[in-house]
Amino acid sequence: MFEFFFKYPLTAFGKGRFVFAGGWPLWLLLVLVAAAGAGLWWHARRSSSRLQGRRPAAVWALQWAAVALALLMLWQPGLAVQSLKNRQNVVAVLLDTSRSMALGAGGRSRLQQAVAALQGPVLDELEKKFRVRLYAFAGYADRLESLADEHLPAPGTSSRIGESLANILRESTAVPLGAVLVVSDGADNTGRFDRKLMAEIRRRKVPVHTVGVGREEIPNDIELADVVVAAKALPNSRVSAQLTIRHDGSGERTTRISVKDGPAVLATKEVALRPNEPIQGEWIDFSAGDPGIRNLSFSLEPAPDEEVTGNNSRRRVIDVPRRRRRILYVEGEPRWEYKFMRRAVAGDASIQLVGLLRTSTNKYYRQGVDTAEDLEQGFPEEPEELFAYDALMIGSFEAAFFTPKQQETIKRFVSRRGGSLMMIAGPNGLGQGGWNASEVADVLPAALPGGEGSFVREKVAVELTAQGRESLICRLASDPEENAGLWSEMPRLADYQRLGALKPAAVTLLNVRVGPQALPLLVRQNYGRGRAVIFATGGSWRWKMNLPSDDDRHHTYWRQLLRSLVADTQGTVLLSSDRTIYADEPRVHLRAEVRTKTYEAANNAIVTAVVTPESGEAATLDMHPSPNEAGVYEAEFTAAAAGAYRVETTARLGEQRLGADTLHLRREDGVAEDFHPEQNRELLARLAEQTGGRYWSLDELAGLPAEIRFSEAGIASREILDLWDMPAFFFLLFLLRGGEWLLRRKWGVV
Repeated sequence: MFEFFFKYPLTAFGKGRFVFAGGWPLWLLLVLVAAAGAGLWWHARRSSSRLQGRRPAAVWALQWAAVALALLMLWQPGLAVQSLKNRQNVVAVLLDTSRSMALGAGGRSRLQQAVAALQGPVLDELEKKFRVRLYAFAGYADRLESLADEHLPAPGTSSRIGESLANILRESTAVPLGAVLVVSDGADNTGRFDRKLMAEIRRRKVPVHTVGVGREEIPNDIELADVVVAAKALPNSRVSAQLTIRHDGSGERTTRISVKDGPAVLATKEVALRPNEPIQGEWIDFSAGDPGIRNLSFSLEPAPDEEVTGNNSRRRVIDVPRRRRRILYVEGEPRWEYKFMRRAVAGDASIQLVGLLRTSTNKYYRQGVDTAEDLEQGFPEEPEELFAYDALMIGSFEAAFFTPKQQETIKRFVSRRGGSLMMIAGPNGLGQGGWNASEVADVLPAALPGGEGSFVREKVAVELTAQGRESLICRLASDPEENAGLWSEMPRLADYQRLGALKPAAVTLLNVRVGPQALPLLVRQNYGRGRAVIFATGGSWRWKMNLPSDDDRHHTYWRQLLRSLVADTQGTVLLSSDRTIYADEPRVHLRAEVRTKTYEAANNAIVTAVVTPESGEAATLDMHPSPNEAGVYEAEFTAAAAGAYRVETTARLGEQRLGADTLHLRREDGVAEDFHPEQNRELLARLAEQTGGRYWSLDELAGLPAEIRFSEAGIASREILDLWDMPAFFFLLFLLRGGEWLLRRKWGVV
C-alpha cells in the first residue's frame, strides 16, 4: 500500500535525501507560494459578503494548499539515493535447512513454505537485477545449485544463524555483496549468537533482510525448558531438581514429571499447569543411589495432540563419588545427643563421623579415627590438620578452652577452606560458653547473648518455617503437606538456647514455640567459601526416644543435616565446566580451581586434565592459568562424538601432589532443535534492524526485490527518483479541491 501511493519502498525514503530536479531556485518557490497565498486571501476578503465568520479562511486555506502543492510539483521534487547497479552486485540468500524447519502446518513444512515463497516472481526479480547466490545452512552454510528438492540437503541437527551469516560475510569481502537474505524460523540454538558476533556482522555494513517462517506460537505445546540439579551428590542422599516448564497457559490441565536413570524410574510427580502462567517452576525429589554415574532423564508426559514432543525431556548427569566426607565433632561433656546422632549415620558409608569427647582436663575419648595418632593431642593446632575435615561440629564446649590461634583457624576453616561449622546448644555452648566474644562469632548466623541464662531446660514444640518447608534438610516426606504433618507430630524438646538477632544472610529452617514467640532453632548462613549452622538444642535425641521404635524421623533428619554440611565442601582441586550436557555444541570449557593444603591459591601449579570419551582413546590436556583469577586454570577441548566423557584433573606443585578431581559430562546431537519450536521473530527482527535491513513475513516477499535495490553496500550509484508524479500528490490535490467544493456546496455558494 505504501508503494502504491509513494512509488518507492519506505527504505528509499529512509536512506534518501530530498532534492528538487527542476533547476529553479528554492527561494522563487517560496516567493510564489507566499504571493499565491496573499492573492487568494485578497480574493477571499472580496467575496466575504457571500461567506460569513470563519468560512472565508477555511476556503482560502484549501485553495492556498492546492496552489502550493501544484507549485511544488512544478519544481520536480525527487529523492537522491544510492542504489545498486544492475547485474553488478551479489545478493546472498541463506535458507535454513535445520531440523526445526521440518515442522509445519497445513500439510507443508516450514522449509516447503519458504521454498514456495521464494520460487517464482521473487527469485526471478532478484536474478534480473542481481547475481543471486543460494546457500543452505544448519550447522554451517554451503552453496546450493537451486531450490529444487534434489539439491536441498538433509535436515541439520542445529541452527547456527549468527555463525553462518558471519562466515558468508567473511568469505565475501572480495565480492560486491549488496545484501543478504536470511530465510529462517530464527531458532539459533547454539547460544553463541552473542553481542560480539552481532557487532562483527554490523561492522560489515551489509543490510541483512530476514524472512520469518513458522508460527510464532505453537498451540498445545509443553516444553521442559530447563532442569537445574546438583552435578554431584552423596551416595543415597536425597536430591532435589528444579524444573522450568513452558506451556501456552490457555487452560487448566495436568502433566506428569518422571525421573529415570536408564530404565529405572527414580521418581514421578503429577503437576498442574496453571492458566495464565506460561512459565512455571516445579521441584521433584529422588535418591542419588549408590556411588557411580547417574545418566538421568527428566521428562514430561505429552499432552493430547501435541505436535512437538522432542522438547518434553532433558538429560542431566550426576556424579555420586565414593569419597567419604569427614566430620569432626568435638564435645565438652558426655551427652546423649552424640550417641543418637552417631546411630543415625552408622550405616552411611559416605560420612565418617570422628568424635573428640573431653573426659577431663587434657584427656579425650576419640571415636571413628583412622589411626592411633589422629587427634592424639586433642583439637588440631595447625590449619592443615583441621582442613583435612569437611565439617566441624562443636557442642557444649566453652570458647575459652580454644586458643586464639585455634579460634582463628576455625574461622578460616569456614571462610577459606570452604568447610561447614555447626554449633550445638548446651550448658557450655554458644553464648553461655563465651562464643559471643570469640573470633568465631563473626562466622555464626546469629548474634549470641552472653552470660548465664540463655540455655533453658523447658519443654517446647518444634515447627517448620516457610524456608524449612523447601529445604532438603527438613524433608521427612516428598509431599509438602505430609511433611508438614510429620513435623507437627514431633515430640517436644526438653531444652533450647536463646539466640540474639539474626544476621542479614541467615535463613531459619526450624523454630521452637515459646508461648506466643517463635524462636529460631535451626539457622544457617553462608560465610566466605563455607557455611555456618546453629542447632539451638541439645535434646533432639528425645525425638527418637519418644517415637515408636520403627519410626525413622530422627535418623532421617540427622542424616540429611549432616549430609548438608559436607555435600558442597570442596577439596584442594575443584574441576568444573559451564554445563554437564552439551547439546549440539562440541566445545567444552574446563575450569580448575587449585589450592594448597592450607587452601591458599596455588598460582604456580602444573595442572593436567585427562579426557576419556565413552568410546575412543583418552587425551591429555595442559590447563593454563587464568589471567583474571588467582589459582584458577582453564582449558578447552572438542567433544566431537556423542556420548559420555570422563575428565580427571591432577594438580602438582613441584614434587607435591596437591590433589585431583573428576568430572563427568555428556555430549548429545540433534537435541537443541526440538526446543523453542516457535518462530523467534524477535531475533530475526533485531538482526534486520541492526544491519539496516528489514524483517519480512512470507506473504510480504513480493516487495523484497525493489527494497533490496536501495543499499549502500556493493557497487552503487547515485540516482534521482522522481517524486512529482507520486499518486499521493494527485490524491492530495483531489482531496483539497474536492474538500473546497463540498464546503461551498454545504454553504450554498457553489
